[in-house]
Amino acid sequence: MATRASSPSRSRSNASTRSSSSRGGSKSKNTRRSPQKSGGGIGALFGALGRGLTALWRGIAGFLGGVVRSFGAGVRDLDPELRRDGTGLALIVLGVVVAAGFWFMLPGAFGDGLRAGVATIFGAPSIVLPLAAFAMAWRTMRDPQSNGPTGRQPVGWLVFCLGVLGLFSVAHDVPAPTQPEQMQHAGGILGFIPSSFLMDLGGPWVAIPALLAMAIFGALVITGIPLYEVPDRIRALREKYRRPERADEPTYGVDEAYDTPLVTDPDETPALEPRSPRLDRDEQINFDLFGEDAAPAPAADPAPVTAGRPPAAEPAELQPPAHSNEPLRAEQTVLSGDVQYLLPEPAQLKAGSAPKARTEASDAVVGRLAEVFRQFDIDASVTGYTRGPTVTRYEVELGQGVKVEKVTALGKNIAYAVASADVRILSPIPGKSAIGVEIPNTDKEIVSLGDVLRSNRARNDHHPMTVGLGKDVEGGYVVANLAKMPHLLVAGATGSGKSSFVNSMITSIMMRATPDEVRMLLVDPKRVELTNYEGIPHLVTPIITNPKKAAEALQWVCREMDQRYDDLAAFGFRHIDDFNKAVRAGQVKLPPGSERHLAPYPYLLVIVDELADLMMVAPRDVEDSIVRITQLARAAGIHLVLATQRPSTDVVTGLIKANVPSRLAFATSSMTDSRVILDQPGAEKLVGQGDGLFLPMGASKPVRVQGAWVTEQEIRAVVKHVTEQLAPQYREDVAAPQESTKVAEDIGDDMELVLEAAQLVVNLQLGSTSMLQRKLRVGFAKAGRLMDILETRGIVGPSEGSKPREVLVKPDDLDAVLANLQEG
Repeated sequence: MATRASSPSRSRSNASTRSSSSRGGSKSKNTRRSPQKSGGGIGALFGALGRGLTALWRGIAGFLGGVVRSFGAGVRDLDPELRRDGTGLALIVLGVVVAAGFWFMLPGAFGDGLRAGVATIFGAPSIVLPLAAFAMAWRTMRDPQSNGPTGRQPVGWLVFCLGVLGLFSVAHDVPAPTQPEQMQHAGGILGFIPSSFLMDLGGPWVAIPALLAMAIFGALVITGIPLYEVPDRIRALREKYRRPERADEPTYGVDEAYDTPLVTDPDETPALEPRSPRLDRDEQINFDLFGEDAAPAPAADPAPVTAGRPPAAEPAELQPPAHSNEPLRAEQTVLSGDVQYLLPEPAQLKAGSAPKARTEASDAVVGRLAEVFRQFDIDASVTGYTRGPTVTRYEVELGQGVKVEKVTALGKNIAYAVASADVRILSPIPGKSAIGVEIPNTDKEIVSLGDVLRSNRARNDHHPMTVGLGKDVEGGYVVANLAKMPHLLVAGATGSGKSSFVNSMITSIMMRATPDEVRMLLVDPKRVELTNYEGIPHLVTPIITNPKKAAEALQWVCREMDQRYDDLAAFGFRHIDDFNKAVRAGQVKLPPGSERHLAPYPYLLVIVDELADLMMVAPRDVEDSIVRITQLARAAGIHLVLATQRPSTDVVTGLIKANVPSRLAFATSSMTDSRVILDQPGAEKLVGQGDGLFLPMGASKPVRVQGAWVTEQEIRAVVKHVTEQLAPQYREDVAAPQESTKVAEDIGDDMELVLEAAQLVVNLQLGSTSMLQRKLRVGFAKAGRLMDILETRGIVGPSEGSKPREVLVKPDDLDAVLANLQEG
């Protein structure tokens, strides 16, 4: 009870104590407010000063970075998010400080301490540290991505310094830290650490190779060169710095074994595995392609997609094919007449859509394919897929003992399951033991011509006739050399992308070739497709829209071809490239007294945008000219591109097909049209809008390509760039009419019939009026008149009643007879 009685008093005393303490606490808080205000003002001042210094540092770094990136081309528009100008400025400051100490012998205690401290760490090579700092600053400001991920450069430089400085220490008998002066003249502390350990381990025979290997490994880490690429880099350097060919000894020969029009990247390693993951039996549709941190795809269909095969190593991400903003061609040559001509900037062509490695729609298709195989009890599995811009190719592998026909026969069932009528099945995928099921994407990507031309594959090929076609099903860039095709047939239905391809091809030529390298002859019977290119300096004549004039232009091409072959034969060359090399080297000598000036022949690209219109107006003349050009013009540097939206047999005749080896088929309306173009089905299943099948010369199966897209605004910008630099120099002999031949009055307007009659009579050695009636489908009076004209020209003898007339001319003399007839 006593205890309870005393508790109120204690509680009151405690309460009073708390009250007093609270009052005291409140007073103390009040007394601390003024110092806080004072400290806050100083902190704000220092914060403002720090922000100002930071802004000044960034401003100086940005200015220096801009100056560094102004040299050369291709890095001026570096993405601000990728810039590391602050790090570059820090390296410059470090280099300046060390250079002041070692190069200019900064006086005073600071200079002495700086030299002693740096030399103690790095030894004698400290004198070259500024050079390394300046080089790294230059690289960081111009190409920060080449430094690689965070930490690669510090690790690489540390290993490199340990190796190099260790070799310095070994060369100076490994001085210890107890000998500071000797160590400063050797490899410093960094050199002492590895060299002392290795020397104790096995002496110089172990230390020197190990330190040398460390230095080389560090250099590879710094430059980011994989070890397996070292032999290829060494071979490339040896080829680059090999003794240059003498100017008077050019290398001749343009043909290579197994040559193909498709341009390949010499630095590209062919992938043996699909770039999509290989899926395990226990994995569902929501397999993680992008790594553990990626959000999982929705598991709408839990069906397994593979038979039980162990999964291969999955790539972290599908990277787009590399491309650069550097110029598309090397340094420009000065045109004839000392005219400086600059190719258009790559930035004039916009970038396309970013490639997607995987989408939910593609994952859902994998499940539907697996369900189809399960419904029909087929031991087949989808092992992965590769996404192209328009089409995704799903790779299907069969179990043991399963016939390929079981899958290929399910084309309609697969189309029904994926709700797409444009399903194409490849059996097998070229180079793989797998069946390819190509299904159009619901989320298509735009393939920009600028991306294709900026790719390494296009930039590494410096041929002026190289053009960008687009992207293949695997997302790789497709680039082709028109000079190696050597002629191309392009066909497809209306709206399939044929005109877009023609625009991309012409724009590629303007972006990569000067008018002295490539000249073009454009035939546009539709009058609206190629009008944007009127006035470009690459044209040999204004754009031809009249089909009759187009037939005459093709005959001019034949005459130009004959002239080039005359020069090749006269000077002893087999190809126009070899002739041009010899002309540039001054090896072609003209006969004494000749006033002719020799100049290299440019490539001549003839583009006919609608072949059907020409074949309707003058089928025989057009076909004869095309056949003659395609048979002979390859070695003369003349190449033909024929485009048509009506690939019927009366337009694309057998003779034309036999002499045009490369084909590009866009979507057609029937399998018959596909067979006319490609000699095989497949084009009828294309989805249109640039989706095509490219069958280059020598290939057995076509390559599926999504054609590159170039906007009309981009075309106008490129045309404006080239037309402002140089005016077109048209060939007068193309547009000018040929000298009119004097036609005898008795022939009149029947010259073509007379020539055909002469050919029939001389070739058949039969001078019969009834034969002319049947062959030429003319009446008796017209056939008799033709025979009389041939008699007056000495081709047949006089009439002998009902007997055929005697033919006085042999077939070997037919060309001369026809020439005499045309001369009148």
